[in-house]
Amino acid sequence: MAIQAPYPEFEEILISIGEAGRRLSEIEASEGAAGNISVYLGWQVDPRRKFPLEEEIELPQAAPELAGGIFLVTGSGRRLREIKDDPAANLGCVIVNASGRAARLCTSPRKLFTRLTSEFNSHLAVHCDQVIRTRTNFHAVVHAQPLHLTYLSHLPAYRDESYLNQHLLRWQPEAIVNLPEGLGVVPFRVPGSPELMAGTVESLRSHRVVVWSKHGAMARSDQSVKRATDRIEYAETAAHYEYLNLVNREQAEGLSADEVRAISKSLNIQQTIF
Repeated sequence: MAIQAPYPEFEEILISIGEAGRRLSEIEASEGAAGNISVYLGWQVDPRRKFPLEEEIELPQAAPELAGGIFLVTGSGRRLREIKDDPAANLGCVIVNASGRAARLCTSPRKLFTRLTSEFNSHLAVHCDQVIRTRTNFHAVVHAQPLHLTYLSHLPAYRDESYLNQHLLRWQPEAIVNLPEGLGVVPFRVPGSPELMAGTVESLRSHRVVVWSKHGAMARSDQSVKRATDRIEYAETAAHYEYLNLVNREQAEGLSADEVRAISKSLNIQQTIF
C-alpha cells in the first residue's frame, strides 16, 4: 500500500520515530542501547537542514531498485528512548546512489554515533524485498527485545511456529485482529549475520512480526513506524499473558479455538492459525 500525496512532513516522520523508540522503552523492549529502527521514504525529501554533513558509505547489499530512496536509521549504540529528545543526533539519513551499491550518509553536527546500527543489513534487505514486492513508497522496520517474548523463545516448544501462535494468540481478541498471520519464527542466528538477514526477509514476506529466537523480534509496517511498534507491543502482551499462565501452573484456559474463529468470522479476519 503506497502513501498518497500530500506526504507526511519530514519533521513528522522524525517525531514518530522518537515516539516509537520511547514506547519500546516504556514496555521494557529496549534495555540500554538495544533495538533499532529504520524508515524508508520513496518520495523526494531535502534533509540538509537537519542533516547537513555528508559522507559516502557502502550499502550492506546492492539495492538498485531503491535508487534515490531515503532511509532514516538509528545509529549504533544509541538508546531508543532518547531519540525523541534529539532525533537528528541519534539518526542517520541514507540516500541511495543511482548504482544502488553505495549511498550518501547525511548526519547532524550533533551526531552521537560513529556508524549506523549493526542490524542495518537486515533492515535494508527487508525494505528492499517489501518495496519490490508491494511497490510501497513507505516502509518502517523495528527491532526490539521485549522481555517475555524473548524469554519464551528460549523454550524449545515456543520456537515451533504453530505452537507459539496457538498459545500466544489465545489471550485477547485484539491479538488475532492485529496479528492475523501470527508471528514468524527464525531460529537463532548470530546478530547482524547474513543468515539472520535471509531468514528475516523470508519470514516477513508472510508475517508482520518475526521472532528472532533467543534475541528479540522484528516488525514491519507500510503505514507508520508506530504501527510496527504496536505490533511488537501486541506480541509482547500476548507473551506476557502466556508467561503468567506458565508461572500460575497453566490454570487459565484462554480463548478457545472456536471462540477465536467466531471473532475472526465476525470481523472478517482471514487467519489459519485456529
